[in-house]
Amino acid sequence: MRRTAAFAVAMLALAFPPAAQARVSPNAAALQVALRATADYGGDVDGIAGAGTRGAVRRFQARHGLAADGVAGPATRRALGRRGRPRWGSRTISRGARGWDVAHLQFQLSRHGFPNGAVDGGFGDHAINALRRFQAFAGLPADGVAGPATRGALDAPPPQSPLRFYRPLAVPLGDRFGPRGATFHPGVDFPAASGVGIGAAGRGCVSYVGYDPGGYGNLVIIRHRLGVVTMYAHLSSIGVRRGQCVVGHDLIGRVGSTGLSTGPHLHFEIRIRGAAVDPARAFL
Repeated sequence: MRRTAAFAVAMLALAFPPAAQARVSPNAAALQVALRATADYGGDVDGIAGAGTRGAVRRFQARHGLAADGVAGPATRRALGRRGRPRWGSRTISRGARGWDVAHLQFQLSRHGFPNGAVDGGFGDHAINALRRFQAFAGLPADGVAGPATRGALDAPPPQSPLRFYRPLAVPLGDRFGPRGATFHPGVDFPAASGVGIGAAGRGCVSYVGYDPGGYGNLVIIRHRLGVVTMYAHLSSIGVRRGQCVVGHDLIGRVGSTGLSTGPHLHFEIRIRGAAVDPARAFL
């Protein structure tokens, strides 16, 4: 089997696994990015090649005179033009690069806790800064260039919190950690009425209190062991001071809607050495 044919087979296995074995694939995410650009796909860039993605492939294929089988094979990739190439690992990615492999990189950075704006297949400042942070996290030279060592580090599973935490509010989760359209939500949301008390998720000391101009609004950050911090955003009021040490369930503030928020809720994050991890996997 020629190399190009072997690559096509591998791509199909990654992008369209059997339903019973469906999993997240960065190649499926790159395909979704390409199909969003052609206005054939409007779902989340989640790397799951389900019915929505297959339907988008069929629509694209039909418009381009291809067999509408819903499989993104070589002919479909060629029809996607620059958005369908180059394959992941075929080049070193640096500033100004565009294409399939850049979308793959952006998606992997987000999954590893370093969201970088819209996953759109363009390697600009947001993606470069996120890549540098990831490289520092992974113990690599933070040069903002994605070569073999960086690709290898991104192939490892995303990090998880080494610590377990209490829920800061005893209410059901709203928006969860993960893809949201072409962007990535780096925490979980707890919808609740404004003024409801928020408890510390675990033992630690407050490292930041104040108003964050980047969108978090009134924000509390608590530093725990092993390089882990918890973040509590959009608060209506703050009930702790910097340097104060707390234990689980201690009141640290109250629910609000400050910053970039569409309604009262707590946005809660867990980060380990700068990498956002899924809080739902860390709750007791």
